[in-house]
Amino acid sequence: MNFERVMPLAFVGIWATGFIAARLVAPYTDPLTFLSYRYLLSAAAFIVIAIGLRAPWPQGARAWGNALFAGVLLQGIYLGGVFWAVRHGLPAGIAALIVGLQPLLTALLAFPLLGETVGLRKWVGILLGFGGALLVLEPQLHVGTQGVAAGPLIAIVAAMLGITLGTIWQKRIGATADIRTGAAAQFIGAAVVTIPIALLTETGRFEMVWQSWVGLLWSVFGLSVGAISLLLFMIRRGSVASVASLFYLVPPVVAVFAYLLFDETLNGLQIAGMLIAAAGVAIASRGPRAATR
Repeated sequence: MNFERVMPLAFVGIWATGFIAARLVAPYTDPLTFLSYRYLLSAAAFIVIAIGLRAPWPQGARAWGNALFAGVLLQGIYLGGVFWAVRHGLPAGIAALIVGLQPLLTALLAFPLLGETVGLRKWVGILLGFGGALLVLEPQLHVGTQGVAAGPLIAIVAAMLGITLGTIWQKRIGATADIRTGAAAQFIGAAVVTIPIALLTETGRFEMVWQSWVGLLWSVFGLSVGAISLLLFMIRRGSVASVASLFYLVPPVVAVFAYLLFDETLNGLQIAGMLIAAAGVAIASRGPRAATR
């Protein structure tokens, strides 16, 4: 079996579990405190892997700065923004809808920032994926934003911009960088910006219950080591628009997990949305790889 063919499916499946892990730990931890522990442990895991495999480290201040900045965007701003916004009252459906704009914005910025041409077929796939994701999220979108403060809305928009620009930045700087040492640097960067905010705004709550530990360990080894490694590899090998479109498969997979684990409803409209999103991603992902610089 060609690993590159199953890699996108593996990434989506693992990435979707992040929402389940967040739901598992939410009653027992402060969000930014949890992310701080995750970033530190993830950085440590990648450092051990890199040393064990004798992977080359970034050479020079510029290379280190590029990797740290990618981590601030991809991890610190994106995950921190999502966790903080939902924790402070933004409905999950609205959060998912705004973050769902990321593939559209990535496609718009791919040519001016990377020189990647997004053809008609990719645009059709991206728009189909967005429409399918909307249908999957439809039951959650009935909760409006009345009474939601401006802060959570700003945070979720910042999160969407963070992962969009982080994906593009990673494409620009990641052609020759080692993924293992680059990931270690990225999580260090994320920790540097997240820990001070957590110390200033939270009480450091992390209850010593199994939910907290299972969620943390899976977030480190499943999501950070597993999913992030796959994401960085796919960004290196493919166009950013195609990689970004994969995120439209996340709401359908999360909906299935929620149905199986939490007895949430799954109606016909959502199932139709899953099929449309899958078709859109398949269309957007077809075609030759974009040339890398």
